[in-house]
Amino acid sequence: MRFPALLLSTALLLATCTSLWADPAQHQAMFDKQVKPFLTKYCNDCHAGEFAESGIDFASFGKAEEVMTSGRKTWQKALSQMTVGAMPPSDEAQPSEEELKQALKWIRGALSDYSCDGPVDPGRETIRRLNRVEYQNTIRDLVGVEFKASEEFPADDVGYGFDNIGDVLSLSPLLLEKYYDAAVTIAGKAIVLDPSSLIRSERLKNFKLKDGSKSDDRISFPSHNIAKTDFEIDSPGEYKLSIRAYGTRAGDQLPNMHVKLDDQDKDFAVEALKGKEQNYEITKRFSKGKHHLEISFTNDHYDPNNPNRNKRDRNLIVTSVKLVGPPKITPESYPESHRKIFIAYPGQDGITAEVAARRILTRFASRAFRRPATADEVNRLYTLVASAQADGENFEASVRDGVVAILCSPNFLFRVEMDESKSPVRQLTEYELASRLSYFLWSSAPDHELLTLAYEGKLRSQLDQQIDRMLKSPKNSALVENFAGQWLQLRNLEDVKPDRRKFRGFTPALAKAMRQETELFFESIVKEDRSVLDLVGADYTYLNESLAKHYGVKDVKGEEFRKVSLKEKGRGGILTQASILTVTSNPTRTSPVKRGKWILENVLGTPPPDPPADVPTLEAQKELTGTLREQMAQHMANPSCASCHARMDPIGFALENFDAVGAFRTKDEGSKIDASGELPGGIKFEGASGLRQVILNEHRDEFVRAFSEKMLTYALGRGVEFFDMCAIDAIQDELERNDYRFSALVKAIVHSDPFQKRRTN
Repeated sequence: MRFPALLLSTALLLATCTSLWADPAQHQAMFDKQVKPFLTKYCNDCHAGEFAESGIDFASFGKAEEVMTSGRKTWQKALSQMTVGAMPPSDEAQPSEEELKQALKWIRGALSDYSCDGPVDPGRETIRRLNRVEYQNTIRDLVGVEFKASEEFPADDVGYGFDNIGDVLSLSPLLLEKYYDAAVTIAGKAIVLDPSSLIRSERLKNFKLKDGSKSDDRISFPSHNIAKTDFEIDSPGEYKLSIRAYGTRAGDQLPNMHVKLDDQDKDFAVEALKGKEQNYEITKRFSKGKHHLEISFTNDHYDPNNPNRNKRDRNLIVTSVKLVGPPKITPESYPESHRKIFIAYPGQDGITAEVAARRILTRFASRAFRRPATADEVNRLYTLVASAQADGENFEASVRDGVVAILCSPNFLFRVEMDESKSPVRQLTEYELASRLSYFLWSSAPDHELLTLAYEGKLRSQLDQQIDRMLKSPKNSALVENFAGQWLQLRNLEDVKPDRRKFRGFTPALAKAMRQETELFFESIVKEDRSVLDLVGADYTYLNESLAKHYGVKDVKGEEFRKVSLKEKGRGGILTQASILTVTSNPTRTSPVKRGKWILENVLGTPPPDPPADVPTLEAQKELTGTLREQMAQHMANPSCASCHARMDPIGFALENFDAVGAFRTKDEGSKIDASGELPGGIKFEGASGLRQVILNEHRDEFVRAFSEKMLTYALGRGVEFFDMCAIDAIQDELERNDYRFSALVKAIVHSDPFQKRRTN
């Protein structure tokens, strides 16, 4: 970096300039006196007018307040580029250290200028379509049907690192068609149209033999014998008795099986041999009540002197006896998916088909829409049902049409929050709050308890208790898979293809174990309500035998994961987990740049700018020689590369003791690894352990804020804006007051204004 101490001195200056931004006139005066001349001298040749590069037109900013409002994103980009020395370009006139320091001071101060005393702005939230995971989970909880949305729907777009961002969750005509097809499929799986399809078979057991012995459902007849049992018929009708059997042969007859079913007798010559059993069947109409069955072997034959050993002994073996027929059809006979929908039937308690249908539609639509269905909505749905009945469909089939319509409704497919208030900001209704909370923590619709509290108007007053309950629920695995899976880029493991010639031990099974380790680790933070600082500083992880072997950890046997101490093993927290180390590497080698960039962006919240388009990759620079670290040093000789690499590389090199698939090493291609580093400002560290301590001791606030911003982004389904800074300050303060407990973070987010309120315009 051209000015190694500049960032630290600028930060110290900012600590003393708070009052400056409170005076708009003074603010404008400094903008006119210091910033405009700086822009004119060093920036406007490229960034002014109609054809300004990258669309950044500094000449369009005449007022200081525009920097803090409409131009905030533009100036944040400029600040990022200027901070790392990427702008002005190295081949252009360069400002002095004092000029740059004063410009950065003003820009940072302007971008940090926000008041928490004025009106609350909870931000603009685009109406959010359910993404694939949310759709799948919602269908599971609403209907009880497993539907693989990832196989049926196209992939969701990603914004701010997550796939639940409203601005990018579009609805194409193709997806709309797939939603209809899915609704038809789901309703077809959930609803039983023909009760006769519920016929089930029952194994008859508890046979008593004539010689006094007993048998379960397998009966051996080595000699003449009779097996007897009684059974009950609850629903009269035609049944089929199916006896599966085989025999061994002797003499000139096949084994004879005599079956007596109540007063009906039938003999079967059993041709089947062992391994080729056959079913021998009797069909009979049964009345309700007790019935009697006897099975006997009537023609035993034994010839021990027969030269053919396969014809010495005639026996009969019955392997099973099944009774198949119409069961007594009761509400409990139907699958759970059917019962979740059909809460009423015509004739039940004397109600009509219309009353039953309206009850079903009202309840199902209310659960699907995540708020009470209106009378008008139910009327329109019932019109569909009545029309289907008029066309000759039975009750179940007509209701199915209503269910399909509900699953195609925007009120189901989108998380709708209607704005009827005339004020610019309103508080969410309790139903809207329940929906935001459940999709945040469970990626699914609110359950019965949340909706009941919302109906009673008690949810907001019991939020903390509900959050505790939800974090302990098995459904919190959604937070692990969908938040942590994207924040830590675990989903990318499926696409990583390390060079098999260099990393022979890397297999799909090992990649799966890597992901599972990180998910179990993050889950332990959630379930045990540990400090979020443990994400970086924990001295334990979860390993099975194959991953422990990969790590060089002994005494872990079997493929079941268990908690393992990492004290004095050189690892700890997410930074040294193989999943992270693998997704931030190249196929053939480690990448200090990718690893450093990943930590700056995801752990410290200070992402570096994108590299200039004309900078070649390391592999493309054939003239570079020596170790990877030496090649990187030569690469940094390019001034347009040096500024960013001064931040990324020391962080990435701290992890060089771990190869491209996360295995520990001390040498790289025969050369001893140097894992030391030094950050701008003079902070030195050694290896991964040193880097972890620097983050926890010197950059704790940055990590906590970055993690809070990531989770707030996920919870809100939108990017964090400048007007969210007050909320983030409060969230960070609440975390510190509660020892950085994970539940404290969730509660602080849920209680925050951006989560609890919305703009109405």
